[in-house]
Amino acid sequence: MNHDSAKANPLFHNPLLTRDDLANAVMDLFNPLLPYFSEGGARVRLSATGAIFDYPAAELEGFARPLWGIAPLAAGGYDFPHWDLYRRGLANGTNPDHAEYWGDISDRNQRLVELAAIGFALAMVPQHIWEPMSEADKKVVAAYLLAAREREFVDNNWKFFRVLVDLGLERVGVAFDTSKTHAYLDELEAFDIGDGWYRDGPVRRVDHYVPFAMHFYGLIYAVLAKGDDARKTRLLQRSKRFASDIRHWFGPDGASLAFGRSQTYRFAAGGFWGGLAFADLEALPWSQVKGYYMRHIRWWAKLPICDRDGVLSIGYGYPNLLMSESYNSPCSPYWALKFFLPLALPSDHPFWAAQEAEPETFSQPVPLPQPGMVAFHTPGNVVVLSSGQQHDKMRGAQEKYSKFVYSTRYAFNIEADDRHFLAASFDGMLGLSEDGVHFRARETMEEALIAKDCLYSRWRPWADVTIETWLVPQSPWHIRLHRIRTPRPVQTSEGGFAIERADFNRDKTEEGEGRAVCYGQTDTSAIVDLSTDIRRVGLCHQAIANTNLIHARTLVPQLRGTIASGETLLVTACVAQPASKGAEASLHPLPVTPDLSELEELFRREAQRVPAFALNESREG
Repeated sequence: MNHDSAKANPLFHNPLLTRDDLANAVMDLFNPLLPYFSEGGARVRLSATGAIFDYPAAELEGFARPLWGIAPLAAGGYDFPHWDLYRRGLANGTNPDHAEYWGDISDRNQRLVELAAIGFALAMVPQHIWEPMSEADKKVVAAYLLAAREREFVDNNWKFFRVLVDLGLERVGVAFDTSKTHAYLDELEAFDIGDGWYRDGPVRRVDHYVPFAMHFYGLIYAVLAKGDDARKTRLLQRSKRFASDIRHWFGPDGASLAFGRSQTYRFAAGGFWGGLAFADLEALPWSQVKGYYMRHIRWWAKLPICDRDGVLSIGYGYPNLLMSESYNSPCSPYWALKFFLPLALPSDHPFWAAQEAEPETFSQPVPLPQPGMVAFHTPGNVVVLSSGQQHDKMRGAQEKYSKFVYSTRYAFNIEADDRHFLAASFDGMLGLSEDGVHFRARETMEEALIAKDCLYSRWRPWADVTIETWLVPQSPWHIRLHRIRTPRPVQTSEGGFAIERADFNRDKTEEGEGRAVCYGQTDTSAIVDLSTDIRRVGLCHQAIANTNLIHARTLVPQLRGTIASGETLLVTACVAQPASKGAEASLHPLPVTPDLSELEELFRREAQRVPAFALNESREG
């Protein structure tokens, strides 16, 4: 990664070791927004790109989302010099007679999302954002929030947004009917699937919305709400249990697992660790919690995630609209400021007083039954095999949810052209084509199972083609077995891990029958064919630029071959590691091919349906 372009990142020169460093980070991230506030203070417009919702809602995002960092900053005793701007903007944005009015709010409207940050700020620091306002302005703001909370919210983590608005109204003494608040809290708890995991609504998936939304807001509720002690106890118990699983979504360098939607919220992914501190919940020793938290923000500090003026871009490791969602406006990335919640804690809190622990090491694979995953730790990385996640209503959904493997070090590629089979990356995937032009991959599953540390899924790329996939960890490798039944020949392309491609073609590649190895400047990635039914050809594929989340240019080792009609068993071994003599040594000997009959027996004996996938069909929406 070229560090020159990373210097626009306001965090780049910040050591990010102390509470004061993080307080400086909030201001350094906020200050580039100041030139883009409207005259009345209610709107922030950062770019001309659009989202599915209207521009006034996007500009409200730019006003509200920074409050996730500003409110804890001020609550922790730090100076924020622009409260007059926020009071003015709040009064004008909620005033139907003002030119900068945010607009009326309908059911399931984006404005409901952003008002949660305002409710949070009212609950945390009313002395800054509410109390100095005139009585007339207070009435206008209260009326807008009261009207919003009567609306219908989307049946997922959005239901917490009414709860957060209500926490703010309660703190500033505005009366409302609490029955709707408790109804939503009950419905949110109904998404619990065990071991601290939630679904984000009636869907067949779990993703970063579990830590950075469901738990994050639940921990805030546990601190700020009055009464409701039994519910608070349940929320805290779930978060405590969840910590021991979600730590396997964070690599030893601080990177989080690039998986699922909304990756542009970036360091919001680490907000869960800050939420534990805010709730005074020592789910793991404070030294470990602090280590996961601080390593995460330091990882982001070195990436070119900002435009030249220091404004956060849409993208992940660099500006990239290809991987974004239709609901990502130019202001959306500022949800990342949820990370700074523990700034509200005093400097002598045990979280801030703790010394960061070194990253934990795990020698054995770790089954995560609820999401249908198996994690295993390799040098510099956590590899996560995945079975049973899907999102069939989103651009790039199969890459975000349905690959066979994800990794904290090797972020996934998004396919850029679904009419060019040979140009597709298929990292962590098996791609299939009937005509050599269009292609299919695993998108939705008919079944998803876990047994010990092995995974199984059954899926159909076409109605008359059935594929059963087994995933088996053999650290640092993993093995994929695909039993394919097809009535006609099909072309296939299967990819290993995507690694950064160097300038001047300095990378070395090894291609041949049944094998491809990409020797990059920083990493080595290999794929090997262990099949006996077919021999595939190895290729080191140069991916379409800007398709990977972290690196704009990547290499992917692939195996390609045509399978005949009938039944074929493909067996694939993949590995990627930081470049070293050890990484090269690990390419030999090859891993052992699992015995398929033994695998089938294991699943007959011990399989359980993946809870995230095993959804009551009538609720899917």
